[in-house]
Amino acid sequence: MSTPTTERAETGLLIIGASQAGVQLAVSLRGTGFDEHITLLGEEDHRPYQRPALSKEFLQDKVDKENLIFRSQEYWDEHDIELVKGARIERIEKNAPGGDADGSPDGSGVAIATDGTRYPFRRLALAVGARARRLQIEGAELDGVVYLRSADDALDLKARLGDVQDAVVVGGGFIGLEAACSLHGMGKNVAVMEYGPRLVGRAVGEDTSEYFLQAHRGRGIDIRLGARMKRFVEGTGERAGKVAGVELEDGTVVDAQLVLVGIGVVPNTELAEQMGLAVDNGIVVDRHAVASDGTTVAVGDVANMPNPLPGAPEGERIRLESVNNAIEHAKIAAYSLTGRQEEYAGIPWFWSNQADLKLQIAGLTLGYDSTVVRRDDAKGKFSVLYYREGQVIAADCVNAPLDFMAVRNALGKGQNIPAEAAADPAAPLKSLVVDRHVQEVSA
Repeated sequence: MSTPTTERAETGLLIIGASQAGVQLAVSLRGTGFDEHITLLGEEDHRPYQRPALSKEFLQDKVDKENLIFRSQEYWDEHDIELVKGARIERIEKNAPGGDADGSPDGSGVAIATDGTRYPFRRLALAVGARARRLQIEGAELDGVVYLRSADDALDLKARLGDVQDAVVVGGGFIGLEAACSLHGMGKNVAVMEYGPRLVGRAVGEDTSEYFLQAHRGRGIDIRLGARMKRFVEGTGERAGKVAGVELEDGTVVDAQLVLVGIGVVPNTELAEQMGLAVDNGIVVDRHAVASDGTTVAVGDVANMPNPLPGAPEGERIRLESVNNAIEHAKIAAYSLTGRQEEYAGIPWFWSNQADLKLQIAGLTLGYDSTVVRRDDAKGKFSVLYYREGQVIAADCVNAPLDFMAVRNALGKGQNIPAEAAADPAAPLKSLVVDRHVQEVSA
């Protein structure tokens, strides 16, 4: 039996993905005066929500679902933004070029959902984000092996915790460590299995990795680096079909009634590939957030963009997974959709709350050649500044918000913080900032 087809009225802009970036794009467009109808499609059966709290405050019952919702239904209604939940798009058909007087493509087409509904559009935006990377290992399909990416994942995880005393977290990145700290704070025995030689290896340098390793071990979390897992062990008797432990290659078995896998994400590029757009670790876009067809915009976690950091090497590209990037990138895309050509250039920043450790990162460490460590154990503060050819390019700051703000502001203004002066942890970084040209003249 064929699926019935429903044809929606044409929308001025169809945003596929009710993510942070998708929501920000719709909001920013209204701020620019864009007055055409906007349709925002979300694959999940939830109103658009904030994702970062899922591994922390929401998991710990410090906030409820309503506190995570971005905007009220009244907002969408008042701003002529149609929110559609539970809509999964499987195919996009672009209209033939020639919509404009000069013969260029006009960007229009139709998106077809799995239930047969057709969504005609004049312009298209892809804010489809990324999905959790799946672990391929024996026992990976056992009940109790879970992932944490969506609200449904978080709700499922919370529902399981009552029967859990021992939990294993696979992956020592931000999500894994945040969840491990949350579970440990709820009284669970937690072991973290990290395949690599250090924690958060993709995001921070060795000094920061070591700081987190010692801090988390000191709080009672069992962290195993270079962990080589052989399989997930199935329980017996009443626990048949359920995970009961993790067996390592050396034969060690770590007990677990729950295994949470957090080994990164995979950008959702399937629609872009079907459309023939350029794809390379995400949807390839230019500095205006425009994809290779010249009309579709792609924003947020799924977008592979020119490095937005001022002074970045020509041709260097990057895909950023952060709230800040989703917001700022969506603003640039909004300008593009209204004919205003603004380039995406800014200082990327990130954060991760792990128990009482508040990590803030300013800038990108790509290409650094030296570091300066600032540590004040009495005050629980720790910072690492990264330098390239004497110029500060990034900083990891733990419980040191003033250091974070000083570096972030200096990067934004093209200023520097001399390494020799920054090495004194008692010296406020804000007082050490110098203009680059002044430093070069004095040198």
